[in-house]
Amino acid sequence: MTQIRKTIAQGRLAAVAAILMGLALFSQCGPVRLQAAELTAARTVAITFDDLPHVNAADPEAPIPPTFDAVRQVNRDILGALKSHAAPATGFVVEKRVEQLGPLGKEVLKDWIDAGQDLGNHTYSHVDSNGLDINAIEREIVEGERSIGPFLLRSAAPKPRFLRFPYNHVGNTPEKQQSIVELAAKHGYTLAASTIDTSDYLFDRAYEKALAAKDAAKAERIVAAYLEHTKEQIAYYADLNRQVLGYEPPAIMLLHVNSLNAVTLDRIMILFEEAGYRFTTLEAAQADPIYRKPLTVATKFGPMWGYRWARQYDVKVNGSTEKEPPDWVVQYGR
Repeated sequence: MTQIRKTIAQGRLAAVAAILMGLALFSQCGPVRLQAAELTAARTVAITFDDLPHVNAADPEAPIPPTFDAVRQVNRDILGALKSHAAPATGFVVEKRVEQLGPLGKEVLKDWIDAGQDLGNHTYSHVDSNGLDINAIEREIVEGERSIGPFLLRSAAPKPRFLRFPYNHVGNTPEKQQSIVELAAKHGYTLAASTIDTSDYLFDRAYEKALAAKDAAKAERIVAAYLEHTKEQIAYYADLNRQVLGYEPPAIMLLHVNSLNAVTLDRIMILFEEAGYRFTTLEAAQADPIYRKPLTVATKFGPMWGYRWARQYDVKVNGSTEKEPPDWVVQYGR
């Protein structure tokens, strides 16, 4: 716990440095281009997990519907890997899944709080906001914090501070996007950004299928492919953000609570460390000025923030250079 608090403090200091640098990078109109020789801030990354307590909780269509023991172990493995790297993280909770798991759902949240980690709101039922009106979206937000609040009373935060919508859908029209931003603020939330995506859910589907088939060789091949893709995505999105903004803001890694990440998280953390990243909190990461700028481009999709910034600042990027998960993984997981 002491080491985690120390890491959080270091992250806040890093955020101050990032703010000072970021102020120099922005004009009234948007980002200012940096020359290659100019100094850049030290790399930091905030680790986030969607779909607590488990992505497949109470899902009868999952290749292996998780047992209570499996849900418990996946979360403990993830928390153990975070602890071994002294890394703070935010876990985004789907309240309906907490309720469906009964006492175990709250046990998982307790484990996260006891480990010194943060909890965020991932809405009540994980429904796509693109198909909801504003009143329904507000109900998803309010009911989504039903179990989180009491647990956070035991931590430094009196209530969840960050809200992430399922599929990263934050308004498919300008009007809905503005309403969502206002609703989040009304209920005391900051919308959680994400800048690195690995399509881990596609790899996890294949991994779960290999486990169900008791095909250990296939499972290990999927793990290896996932780690290679993750390494590529870390580099790709860092380059994308430099291309669009002229610098690298603190990165925000989007992962899910699933079996694959439970067995690979330690190696994912090592990939970040080898790329020169330090781990920081989501709060410290989003203290960077770029995250404070309002969203102005509505989309029905859920792209990473680098693509959103490219559209917002009219920077042309070639998204076709981003590598997709291997076809054999996607096909096997279907």
